Amino acid sequence: MAITAFIREWHDDEGWGVLDSTETPGGCWAHRSNAAVRGYATFTAGQEVQVEFEAAGQDGYAFRAFRFWPADQVPDRPTATSAQPAKGPPA
Repeated sequence: MAITAFIREWHDDEGWGVLDSTETPGGCWAHRSNAAVRGYATFTAGQEVQVEFEAAGQDGYAFRAFRFWPADQVPDRPTATSAQPAKGPPA
């Protein structure tokens, strides 16, 4: 089930960002490969999105998005049951 979140930050050059919602205190890590959009996925700070997430520590965040998309669009791919391990930002 998707919830509403907002992009806190998005690193387009690295393909990852952090989403904020009341259900994911401290933030939810998101990677471009889990964006349910057609074509190249890019987002902007403050943008409203729908997100499906799991409690799986990722790069210092307690939550990880396994599917997310802009709130004003229909997701481009079906629901996944969980995320595949995603590559985090460079150390």
